[in-house]
Amino acid sequence: MTNTTRDRQFRPLPVPSVDLYGLFGDRQDAICDSTAKTLLDRCVEAGMVRAIDVSQPSPGIVIPIQPWGGTTQMFWDSDLGKSIETVAYSLYRRANPELEARVDAIIDLYEKMQDEDGYLNAWFQRVQPDRRWTNLRDHHELYCAGHLIEGAVAYYQATGKRKLLDIMSRYADYMIKIFGRGEGQIAGYCGHEEIELALIKLARVTGEKKYLDLSKYFIDERGTEPHFFTAEAVRDGRDAADFHQKTYQYGQAHQPVREQKKVVGHAVRAMYLYSGMADIATEYNDDSLTAALETLWDDLTTKQMYVTGGIGPAAANEGFTDYYDLPNESAYAETCASVGLVFWANRMLGRGPNRRYADVMEQALYNGAMAGLSLDGKTFFYENPLESAGKHHRWVWHHCPCCPPNIARLLASVGSYMYAIAEDEIAVHLYGESKARFELAGARVELAQKTNYPWDGAIRFDVTTDKPARFALSLRIPEWADGSALKVNGETVDIQSISVDGYARIEREWKSGDNVDLNIPLETRALFANPLVRQDAGRTALMRGPMVYCVEATDNGAGLNGIELAGDVSRATTSEIAGLRGAIALDLPVRRDEADWGNALYRTTPPKTRDATVRFVPYPFWDNRQPGEMLVWVRAGERHGE
Repeated sequence: MTNTTRDRQFRPLPVPSVDLYGLFGDRQDAICDSTAKTLLDRCVEAGMVRAIDVSQPSPGIVIPIQPWGGTTQMFWDSDLGKSIETVAYSLYRRANPELEARVDAIIDLYEKMQDEDGYLNAWFQRVQPDRRWTNLRDHHELYCAGHLIEGAVAYYQATGKRKLLDIMSRYADYMIKIFGRGEGQIAGYCGHEEIELALIKLARVTGEKKYLDLSKYFIDERGTEPHFFTAEAVRDGRDAADFHQKTYQYGQAHQPVREQKKVVGHAVRAMYLYSGMADIATEYNDDSLTAALETLWDDLTTKQMYVTGGIGPAAANEGFTDYYDLPNESAYAETCASVGLVFWANRMLGRGPNRRYADVMEQALYNGAMAGLSLDGKTFFYENPLESAGKHHRWVWHHCPCCPPNIARLLASVGSYMYAIAEDEIAVHLYGESKARFELAGARVELAQKTNYPWDGAIRFDVTTDKPARFALSLRIPEWADGSALKVNGETVDIQSISVDGYARIEREWKSGDNVDLNIPLETRALFANPLVRQDAGRTALMRGPMVYCVEATDNGAGLNGIELAGDVSRATTSEIAGLRGAIALDLPVRRDEADWGNALYRTTPPKTRDATVRFVPYPFWDNRQPGEMLVWVRAGERHGE
């Protein structure tokens, strides 16, 4: 009998087990060529490396204290941690002795800075040592530790060097003593979630369950009464009612996590929390966490997510507002938030393949997240609007530079998001030219994926094994992919007959020379927003495959809001765009307002229109050519072809 119950445990393939080519390979080459070094260079320029160098005087307060009582300088350890993680993943792809030596030197500085008890934090050791563990709500100590742990795990796996892993294991051991319900312990948790998912990575690489247990403690404790943040403020002599955002919803600490029904607060914090919860649900087979996450998933994806997979529309709280509030030009949609959504979606697949999560993972990865890095790997988006009057561009650095290393570490490790393995099954969540190596059913297996996806929907899998082995190969069939076709060794297979939760599950004995052909039609499709999304009324967005498309002034001139679709969008012609790394453009007939208005602000007659053809380009590649206007949601016109 086939085992497809929820007590199964799927874990991502390790990053070095997947070789990438095609679009993802190109993104990784840009990271190896530019981004990894850029991140280290800019951390040095900002003063982050000097801040951990105990042979030099403390830098003091470089970035001023803000009204909320802290400064983004407190978070520098997290930026170094993510940058180390990015370098580590880049070393899997391409050796770089110079970068490796630079990271080794940074690790040496951390080793020298670490306290005897294991504590490690540049700000609270060198700037405000008297404030250690006094404001977990706002000061990000555990958040910083989490990113350093993730960097340590990645660097150990990439190089075999244990120094940073041992440093962070000592810190985690110290945390086990400090946090808990025992006498003299702190019964608290971090205001900015991240330590939860990092401890799970540490547990998996070390085999130490104690780190899983600490992660579970932080998750179980969050939002319980009496409220830790209130008691902490009183203990510290602060007004418990006077704090940033004035609500515990900001950090998802307003209720115990299993009771939360609505996605609220700071978007990145929410995504990191839910990622940790999903990992703990997988490791402990915790149905109560999974049930809570399924409710939160539906809340986010049916009421609060942009078509790009961007989330968190408001700059004021870097997060969520009201249901169906999805403004386009002022969209915050932080790159880190879409990266976090990819993390969460991927971890929701830990209890089994399900396209409701994998489809959104793909949508957020290609659009909301990947837009955050320029094609040359040197500049970044923090916010990702769906409309621009021409003044929104990527920047070199930021006073809170969380997004550059976050999108870089995601894209540099994206191979592990493509494939997941259980005892008797390999699942393919994402498509792209690649080779995956794994052991399954007692055999060593290589699965070579040959495709030009996402530009072409023909996907071929070639199987190589050292001996015949029986296991299941599960292939995601996207919800939008009407008419997908499947062949195994040239013989047609009815997808519906073997479909489980949106995956074609092919269970058989595999041997070298076996092959699978999957064809996913990539027709252009028009999407319409729920009528409650007032900002998109009367408008449509175009997608082809996983890509959202937009119009840019560089192809179409100014006045993009004067474009109105005309005709069946599935008849769009496609062509490769010069200078955009093989990206495919869509050319469509439209009606377009004439520039005949004159000087009047208002008049009694509408503008004249003309027939025209406009070019749509993939949203993640916008602002890589000439600067100018950009628009995702264009006027719908008549709904032909429905």
